[in-house]
Amino acid sequence: MGAVYFYHMTRTPLDATLPVLLEKSLAAGWRVLVRGTSGAELERLDELLWLRPEEGFLPHGIAGGDRDADQPVLLGVDAPLAGREALICVDGAQVDPAEVAGLARASLLFDGGDAAAVEAARGQWRAVTGAGLSAQYWSQESGRWEKKAEA
Repeated sequence: MGAVYFYHMTRTPLDATLPVLLEKSLAAGWRVLVRGTSGAELERLDELLWLRPEEGFLPHGIAGGDRDADQPVLLGVDAPLAGREALICVDGAQVDPAEVAGLARASLLFDGGDAAAVEAARGQWRAVTGAGLSAQYWSQESGRWEKKAEA
């Protein structure tokens, strides 16, 4: 059964956090779906991933192409999780507790400076833990990522 990791971004923005998590996911051998709520934001992230990391390459694509199943990292709004071991939700995208069981990990990244995003993440925490799933809350309060809570 998978776990849901909540990343409360207060010092490092999404543009820096996402590539690091994708690199770690690929190193673990996971195929990843990055779920967003806006096609425009996912296109922006696609551009970012083509440029970062500077010393490497993160193989990825935007959902809707002929080769979606072949992409190690797929960015999509409504893309299916089939064949993926990890899910990373950005931009307010939701994790459905029912889909976590089939994953190695689900992650929810949220902006600590956005009160609505923080409240939405709290609601997701309640939904995930209320479904009996494992959850971890990670914060940058001290300047580096630290696990602050686990349920």
